[in-house]
Amino acid sequence: MATYDPFRDLDRLASTLFDTRRGPRRMPMDLYRDGDHYVLTADLPGIDPGSVDIDVDGQLLTIRAERTLAAGDGVKWITREREAASFLRQLNLGQGIDNDGIAATYSNGVLTVTIPVSEKAKPRKVTVVSEGTAPTLRAEESSNEQDPQPIEQ
Repeated sequence: MATYDPFRDLDRLASTLFDTRRGPRRMPMDLYRDGDHYVLTADLPGIDPGSVDIDVDGQLLTIRAERTLAAGDGVKWITREREAASFLRQLNLGQGIDNDGIAATYSNGVLTVTIPVSEKAKPRKVTVVSEGTAPTLRAEESSNEQDPQPIEQ
């Protein structure tokens, strides 16, 4: 049996009246590097995957999402603590990112964005050749004589 708590309703009313977060909400996220790509995971529970919008403009990655709740005609609410909300997160990608290779998936309320590192930014090995092991060029001038005359470089 449910009991009525007037203080709970008063707290909810006060938080609704004094809530300054009327604009888009921030979504909690994690970001890590795994080999040659970055992985961003963001919590977006109750979001319709069709409402998720990911844009890349230059070096700025923008993630937007919308949570809508069904109103239900003729429904008498007992309590309603979940709200419709919009979410926004922007990240500066910096240099060395392959913008064309960015991919995203949404599963079980978690958005995963994979951001590959560009080929230019990947670490690479440079082979060092010492003068003693480098091949030397030797050109020879041919003449009508039988033995070629060497030309030193």
